[in-house]
Amino acid sequence: MSLTIARAQLARLRHSERLTALLLIATIGLFWGGNWPAVRFILMDVPPFTLRTIGFTTGALLLLSWARWRRLPLRVPADEWPWLIATGLFTILGFNLATAFAQLRMPTSQAAIIAFSMPCWALLMGWWLLGQRITRRQWLGLACGQAGLLVLLGPTALAGGTRGLTGPLIMLGAALSWALGTVLIKKRGVWQSHAVVVTGWQFVICALPMFVMMVITESPPPPASWQASTWLALGYHLLFSITLAQMLWFMNVNRLSVAQATISTLIIPTVGVSSAILLLGEPLSAKVFLALLLTLAAVAIVMLQKRKSP
Repeated sequence: MSLTIARAQLARLRHSERLTALLLIATIGLFWGGNWPAVRFILMDVPPFTLRTIGFTTGALLLLSWARWRRLPLRVPADEWPWLIATGLFTILGFNLATAFAQLRMPTSQAAIIAFSMPCWALLMGWWLLGQRITRRQWLGLACGQAGLLVLLGPTALAGGTRGLTGPLIMLGAALSWALGTVLIKKRGVWQSHAVVVTGWQFVICALPMFVMMVITESPPPPASWQASTWLALGYHLLFSITLAQMLWFMNVNRLSVAQATISTLIIPTVGVSSAILLLGEPLSAKVFLALLLTLAAVAIVMLQKRKSP
């Protein structure tokens, strides 16, 4: 009888964990999907290095203050610092900085599609760094994702030479940076530090070079001259994307497999493209629609297959 009760309790626990993971996935997808047009609005008044300095500094202050209030230990073990720095530079600094510069050189809807080819690159890097086997189905997904990129770039971008490819190449670099950082988080394994503390210190590390670059290269307009849309978008960006979604992403990657964690990217390009069309007035051309379908299909093929029992 006690064994039956124990099994029932275990089943309820697993169901609760699955439900929590799904809620995290949905939340991350919505927060980051809506962030694409938000960043484009901000960039109308605020240059890239200034934007990232504001975002990273705010994220660091909010997360570390919250950790202090909750009496979480802010001290990170010495052996975790190299991993904290490396994963922060790739998942936060590399990805966020590249996306800002890319959106200044290409439509936001197309940038979102390229960015969320990330799971395909994470799969390849997981094979390289984690020794995870790639199945035939996953190779098909990778091929589908590359087809989506080719459709999106198309003859027009290629005919434009370097200028037409600058934005997409920067965006591709962002996807690769995010993928590598995600795989490195998983390669580290169990982290002793709380996710809030790790993410907070990562923001501190990433904010420092952004501040230096802002001072050296930019002269941002005074905040009094910013449009109302810039302030609204900045509030959304700081609270939901920089602070909450980044912390939830670390939590999900840390507790789940690379495939399970990156499944959240399924809905991000859909939300990003839809919101860019609605809020920024970008056209939904046949090329963009087909590229979005191929990218979503690629991620679905790679991520949604059932894992075989060892």
